[in-house]
Amino acid sequence: MNTFRHSYYLFVRIYLHSNYGGYIMKKTIAILFGGHSSEYSVSLESAYSVLCHLDHDKYNIYMIGITKDGKWYHFDGDILDIQNDTWWQHPLHEVTISPDPTKHALIEMKTDHFILVHIDAIFPILHGKNGEDGTVQGLIALSGIPLIGCSVASSALCMDKERAHQIVNHAGIRVPKSFVLTSMQDYQLQKNNFLKLSLPLFVKPVKAGSSYGITKVTHLDEIEKAIEFTFTYDNEILIEENIEGFEVGCAVMGTDQLILGRVDEIELSQGFFDFTEKYTLKSSQIHMPARIDSQIEKRIQETAQMIYKALGCQVFARVDMFLTPENEIVFNEVNTIPGFTSHSRFPSMLQGIGYSFENILDKLIEMGLNHENNYSQ
Repeated sequence: MNTFRHSYYLFVRIYLHSNYGGYIMKKTIAILFGGHSSEYSVSLESAYSVLCHLDHDKYNIYMIGITKDGKWYHFDGDILDIQNDTWWQHPLHEVTISPDPTKHALIEMKTDHFILVHIDAIFPILHGKNGEDGTVQGLIALSGIPLIGCSVASSALCMDKERAHQIVNHAGIRVPKSFVLTSMQDYQLQKNNFLKLSLPLFVKPVKAGSSYGITKVTHLDEIEKAIEFTFTYDNEILIEENIEGFEVGCAVMGTDQLILGRVDEIELSQGFFDFTEKYTLKSSQIHMPARIDSQIEKRIQETAQMIYKALGCQVFARVDMFLTPENEIVFNEVNTIPGFTSHSRFPSMLQGIGYSFENILDKLIEMGLNHENNYSQ
């Protein structure tokens, strides 16, 4: 701040002129995209889709782009530049969140001064590390600005597969058998434990999204190489049993009164639902709704609701599970900021119960604002 020749405050609010001659204050929603994460490119696609479907007559949109090296900038250009990853080539002003909870504001750095921009809510469209793991959520919590999404605790917990599995298992829901490793030395000590699990096995980062760093191991002589690879993504990894059957998912919205989307199904012809499959569907297919009878779908929705509550989720998340050939439901993971492209699973599940993409976004913003208001009273 002391580098500015003139430092002063301008408190900025945006108003919408109504048809009746008065002024109605629009809600100003900050959209965070990009991020210091391996899932940076996924965030750009999701943010572009959200920005295409937000009602600009209802909201003033303040876009914050986060570069791959973690710098925050106010972006006010064409949203196509977000999709094309050229947004950062524009002239930009740095921005940060004011930690003063009485302000509910962002601090935007101009050439010779800074301004405070009032923000009604922040909607992080960030995936993976530093965006979905409670890090950004903690910063937003300090500011007092309402958060559209899960809290610090639930975001951190859901990102941690091992600890999420422990809590869900305690709630009486089956989870895959697994072992945690923290080093290659740990692997040598636990090597005999792997023989208790049948092949194939999955080697996964404890904290990562979009199936980054996951390897399917079909022969034991492959496991050491897979472990070394996964340690490049996280300092804790899981060795997890394979669950026979197929993956199903359920979208959940709300905090107290929950809205449950239709259940979808992932059909794989080979391998597993890795990053490439999630975003290209080269050899897989998503069936929405899932090809299951209504009673099984109801059981999956009820299980998703139990998991969502057990992990303390708020506003929205997607709960992923497996359905075995015996129709047993097994927990996989919770995505607290699932994909938001027009063909992503989360919006598709809610479209299955009658919500348009625009309706979904309106509902999430409403829930985020109402939840924070109730929480602060």
